[in-house]
Amino acid sequence: MPPCENRTASSSEAVTDLSSKPIDDLTEDEAQAELARLAAEIARHDIAYHQKDAPEITDADYDALRRRNADLEARFPALVRMDSPSVAVGAAVADGFAKVRHGIPMLSLANAFADEDVVDFVNRGRKFFERDFARDPGFQLNFTAEPKIDGLSASLRYENGVFVKGATRGDGTFGEDITENLRTIADIPHKLKGSGWPAVIEIRGEVYMTHAEFKALNEKSAASGGQVYVNPRNTAAGSLRQLDVSVTASRNLKFFAYAWGETSAQPADTQYEAVQKFGEWGFVINPLMIRTTSTEELLAHYRAIEAQRSSLGYDIDGVVYKLDRLDLQGRWGFVARAPRWAIAHKFPAEQATTVLTGIDIQVGRTGALTPVARLAPVTVGGVVVENATLHNEDYIKGIGGNGELIRNGVDLRIGDTVIVQRAGDVIPQIVDVVLDKRPADAVPYAFPHICPACGSEAVRDVNEKSGKVDAVRRCTGELICPAQAVENLKHFVSRNALDIDGLGDKQVAQFYAEGRIARPADVFTLKARDERAIKKLKDAEGFGTTSVKKLFDAIDARREPELDRFIFALGIRHVGETTAALLAKTFGTIEAFRDTAVAATRHDGDKHAVFPSINGIGDTVRASVMAFFANDRNLQALDDLLREVHPKPYVLTVSADSAVAGKTVVFTGSLEKMTRSEAKAMAERHGAKVAGSVSAQTDILVAGPGAGSKLKTAEALGVSVISEDDWFELIAR
Repeated sequence: MPPCENRTASSSEAVTDLSSKPIDDLTEDEAQAELARLAAEIARHDIAYHQKDAPEITDADYDALRRRNADLEARFPALVRMDSPSVAVGAAVADGFAKVRHGIPMLSLANAFADEDVVDFVNRGRKFFERDFARDPGFQLNFTAEPKIDGLSASLRYENGVFVKGATRGDGTFGEDITENLRTIADIPHKLKGSGWPAVIEIRGEVYMTHAEFKALNEKSAASGGQVYVNPRNTAAGSLRQLDVSVTASRNLKFFAYAWGETSAQPADTQYEAVQKFGEWGFVINPLMIRTTSTEELLAHYRAIEAQRSSLGYDIDGVVYKLDRLDLQGRWGFVARAPRWAIAHKFPAEQATTVLTGIDIQVGRTGALTPVARLAPVTVGGVVVENATLHNEDYIKGIGGNGELIRNGVDLRIGDTVIVQRAGDVIPQIVDVVLDKRPADAVPYAFPHICPACGSEAVRDVNEKSGKVDAVRRCTGELICPAQAVENLKHFVSRNALDIDGLGDKQVAQFYAEGRIARPADVFTLKARDERAIKKLKDAEGFGTTSVKKLFDAIDARREPELDRFIFALGIRHVGETTAALLAKTFGTIEAFRDTAVAATRHDGDKHAVFPSINGIGDTVRASVMAFFANDRNLQALDDLLREVHPKPYVLTVSADSAVAGKTVVFTGSLEKMTRSEAKAMAERHGAKVAGSVSAQTDILVAGPGAGSKLKTAEALGVSVISEDDWFELIAR
């Protein structure tokens, strides 16, 4: 029987311009970009959870990413990627361990979060086997139910009853060879007991750490001045994957057996009987496993296990249901990364009550003001919690967006008694307020409208189409806010901005930490200041006389950048490469752009009457530009920069004799040799007009890999379709 693991991946939020856009509103190009983002984001979180044992986001957020990916693939089947998360399980093998190929892949499980999901699961099974019910009045479907252990999945290979190799799940196809580490676990027999076991069988289950062992380890570590371990699951996973086997042996890990992979003979006819045999062969099996035909009994067992969760002595995060008969499992089959015949019914996160003692405001690298709760210390799910995310000001007010997590819809006030949970049993958050314990003198929290890091105004954007106010309040001091400084400087010198060779992310972070640069103008005064400095840059780590000269030469070479690059480099919110090019094209010089924007901010009437309407630039961008220039310190930082840098006036040179002059061009698919903005600029320089969709007026469609509906439309309309290589040949004529 193919394996089924009692382990699901963890989860995160990644916010992009497309991440919250309804799938039905996405264009094909946007869908392609969103699928690429989701593939990268999910892969990153798979590595954090499965390989590094350090999840960054909640299970709920992770599941939301996967659901969006699946929905996108269903809506745009032609855009399904080769590296689609729909067919991926876990993460690749980490360095330091040999690879082991699983004879049968170790899959994950689909999740159920509500009773209705379990009812649907059982009903799907009954519908799938409806002919069996019709043919045989005595036919029935049995299901098993057992705790979902929160540990690390492992596969143990036995040959002639002897344990010969053990591995982690890894990416589901290849795992890590941790045989010697697994030999240290007392629950794993080196030789099977009894009789009747197949000549070859891979026993699968979960390695975990008990609460008592976890507490003892933390006490021992604290006594010796060592690290504080966060939770039993991550500690068990880290212990099992130690290169020093003696460390693993000292952690007294445990193992529950509940499934199997490759086998020379089926161990039994049913899931339940097979697991009972594991017990006879010397494995520890979970005593809370049951078998039933009733959905009601499955849900009742879920409630019973949930009620004893805190007294089990080890972490669980749900209950796993599996179709019992193995032959029926085989018939029901699999989807890409999970069996149809099993599902994991997740528990709500563990909760505890404590007091909100204060609210701190943290300013992120993008200027977002994020409130963080200071709490009287409380233990939740085995972890001492003293801080919790409050998401945004609406969450504190108990209205809209994330605020809906506060079930009674009231606001949060300092001094409140609150209910805290660890979402996905990882990230602490406040989910409710105990109103009858609210202090009489507690007052509504006033969210700051001024950035605590730099004193600039903090604003909330308004979506020009929907009129919806952004949940996040952001600092407008892009150029001068210290909380944003390093990321803004990295952007300023990046490839698509000023593109200063030799000044990458690492050097920017180093120079900022050493006090050499703090604002963009400092990049261009670095050489002059270094000549006067006592500690020269050539003596800094990673530098020498030659490398410093090359860096200064590279900086000097960018003192007269293209206007669009310069505007993009400023890092004004919502102003990307395409928008920067439109602004450069409209105003022609940095002085005209600066002066017009400043005049608009100081205009008493309609600011947009001063700042011109530009095709392709909406009210959101215009408001963002004016917010930037309304900040006097931003303006001072820009003027300081302009004393060192002199952007070239924008000149659009159009090739009148180009083969594409006067033609309408559309780009689609994954462009491999140029970005979309580069493609558009190139076409315009050769006298072509770039459109976003294919119509009867389209002359040329440049189609990269993954081209979908636009390609079909072009073919139907008889539009000339060419590749990227064809495009470069065409404009070179």
